[in-house]
Amino acid sequence: MPANPEKLRQVRDFSTKGIVTSIALNPKKKIAYLGSSDFKVYSVDLTSDKLEPKELFTHGAWVTGVALLNEGILVSGGYDGKLTWYDLKTNQTIKSEEVHAPRVRSIRTSPNGKQMASVGDDMICRVWDAQGKKIHELKGHAEKTPQGYGSMLFCVEFSADGKYLATADKIGKGIVWELESGKKIAEVEAPIMYTWEATARLHSIGGVRSVAFSHDGKTLALGGTGKIGNIDHLEAKARIETFEIATQKKIAEFVSDKGQGLVNRMFFSKDSSFLIGTGGAGDGFLMVIDPTGKKILKQEKVNFHVHDMAMADDFETFVLVGHNKAAIWEMKG
Repeated sequence: MPANPEKLRQVRDFSTKGIVTSIALNPKKKIAYLGSSDFKVYSVDLTSDKLEPKELFTHGAWVTGVALLNEGILVSGGYDGKLTWYDLKTNQTIKSEEVHAPRVRSIRTSPNGKQMASVGDDMICRVWDAQGKKIHELKGHAEKTPQGYGSMLFCVEFSADGKYLATADKIGKGIVWELESGKKIAEVEAPIMYTWEATARLHSIGGVRSVAFSHDGKTLALGGTGKIGNIDHLEAKARIETFEIATQKKIAEFVSDKGQGLVNRMFFSKDSSFLIGTGGAGDGFLMVIDPTGKKILKQEKVNFHVHDMAMADDFETFVLVGHNKAAIWEMKG
């Protein structure tokens, strides 16, 4: 039975140590891997009666990304600029090296688990094989904002067929890349997701924090927030914009009337009939949209700021992680 957003509900939650910024899920073993603000990477057995994260290894700063490769390899990235390859069978670090200066912002694995992509503050997307050999360096995002300050490359995602990558940055630009050749094939922009305070503070906030491909590869979604009045707070409404990749034109925009803050992770359903996004500011939210009908189907509050989401293969179960908490949700038909 296909996933049904109308059945969306939380079934379980548990406390975490620090702010969990990232999660990778092993659907077969029901094991989640968590990257935390306490510099550590954890595993947690989601089938256990008592959900207790178990420490695996550490970084030198916040862990901002975790991703699973095939053959039982977990890769993590952090604000120390490093990527670490960790063998889950032997519980040993394979290698750890500095690859982005000064910070790694996000990492993702390809659908077949054979490749991994990382992005960071150097505004470069690097693509790696499962053994940690670099395949591509993709450069196309501006290093500076229009005001001359350093930008940030926040997010990266693979298409469902593994043929393309999308990256997106602080000033609202998204780029689609052909993975085999490393060539740029499309650029889209969501400038409203970037706010610059030009008078008292000379400071910016926002940016595109999540990207997602529809399963047919024709549509790209960018997730972020709207224009912010007080840049000390993520007070704007959560925002998703969709684009046709072939024409690079905007299709629709979706603005939550219940959730504020950043859209930090998104997934299209396998038939692309709906897209689910999550994020937050003080509290968190879930937003389900119909990209074809151009309407919001459902919105739910989450009682913590959500930084990441992992989706099970059946699309009926997913896990949210964030500020000192994690929660298991279902949308079983």
